[in-house]
Amino acid sequence: MGEERAASRTLGINGLGRIAKLSIWSQVERKYFSEIVVNIGREVGTRLADIAHFLERDSSYGALHSYLYGSQAGRVIENIDEKSGSFLVNGVKTTFLRSARNPSHIDWRKHGVELVVDATGQFLDPTASPEDPKGSLRGHFAAGAKKVILSAPFKIKDKARPMPPDAVTTIMGINDSEYDPKKHLVVSNASCTTTCLAYMVKPLLDYFGADRVLSAAMTTVHAATSSQSVLDHAPKSGATDLRKSRSVFNNIILTSTGAAKALGLVIPEMNRIGFIAESVRVPVTTGSLIILALMIQDKSLAAPINRELVNDIYKKAVSHFPEGYLVFSEEQNVSSDIIGLPRAAAVIEAHENHTRTSAVRIDLEHMASAVKRLESTGEGGSASLDIGTVSASVKTEGSRSQKFVEVPVTQAVIYGWYDNELGSYTNMLRDRTISIAKLMEREDRAPVTVRS
Repeated sequence: MGEERAASRTLGINGLGRIAKLSIWSQVERKYFSEIVVNIGREVGTRLADIAHFLERDSSYGALHSYLYGSQAGRVIENIDEKSGSFLVNGVKTTFLRSARNPSHIDWRKHGVELVVDATGQFLDPTASPEDPKGSLRGHFAAGAKKVILSAPFKIKDKARPMPPDAVTTIMGINDSEYDPKKHLVVSNASCTTTCLAYMVKPLLDYFGADRVLSAAMTTVHAATSSQSVLDHAPKSGATDLRKSRSVFNNIILTSTGAAKALGLVIPEMNRIGFIAESVRVPVTTGSLIILALMIQDKSLAAPINRELVNDIYKKAVSHFPEGYLVFSEEQNVSSDIIGLPRAAAVIEAHENHTRTSAVRIDLEHMASAVKRLESTGEGGSASLDIGTVSASVKTEGSRSQKFVEVPVTQAVIYGWYDNELGSYTNMLRDRTISIAKLMEREDRAPVTVRS
């Protein structure tokens, strides 16, 4: 895309874990921000050069200079200045703060930081007070920030509290237009899994409509994360999931995901559809897979939804989404093929997508009784059965006639790859950050109207 520099705007990043580190890689590649300030909140190694050592090498993606310029490139970190705590990363001045853990105590104001990406994974509650002694997202505002982007889904601890009106969850290319710069101060960039899932679901909803999707289920076969244990250890006090203390090297580990709930925030139509989401962690460092299964009410058993139609929907949808966020592949991929694939929120594995259509038999008398019960309790609403696309029959059992309908239903199974670290999520986070920065620049340049 080339360099596209903002008007001397400085980006703040809180944390130096996987997403924070790779966000620096992604940002210095794009070079939109003139400076980056990273709050680590603790000392690293014995000197500033140790941070540079950590930043320029990665076990999953190789060397930073190779990522930026290829195998023949030289080192891109230079001018290490211990006194200022900064060095140049691909020409971008990057300063590291190593004292404050609580967001409200970080020197954002001193460094001219107004836009912060919180990538610690520690501050997820948008309702928490800026004065929370354990720290909070809103503490960044007390320290001088004007906008905060969270590199994770929101998680409100008090379930009785609603989402604050100044908080919003967005995914670039899906619902980023929902962000209102005059209203929203805290923005969640959702998760890597939700991002991929949104790009798998949206083309199908646009084509079939949410009313025809009877149910949905997804399983993410997910790479290991830094929250998992290298070797078995005793669970922490109060731990309820004993599997999280088992070795990530040696096991397939069942866990949970909030992707279904988060998806409803970015694609509200999904809230009308019964949706189950599961997660399985596997021993790879990055490169994950979503297996999505949808039950769709079909129109005909004679000409049902088939694999060719599903693949054609995705093939055409590629051009509808910006920046190469959706990729349609007819190759036979494995997870390592996806690592570092630039900008792809989801890579549809067309070779494995498949469908099956059958007639689902529904007992009309049983359904009528159920509808009456719902209506009598006030829960039925406009409950009704549209038999315009189904065939009615009468089945005789002894002296009793039973009426039923046969509804054609297609089960579609779709596979979607995603690089859950750099290639998918971090690039999407970068684009979200820059898009908000551009709107902040526009507000800064807006003329002030003086009323007489």
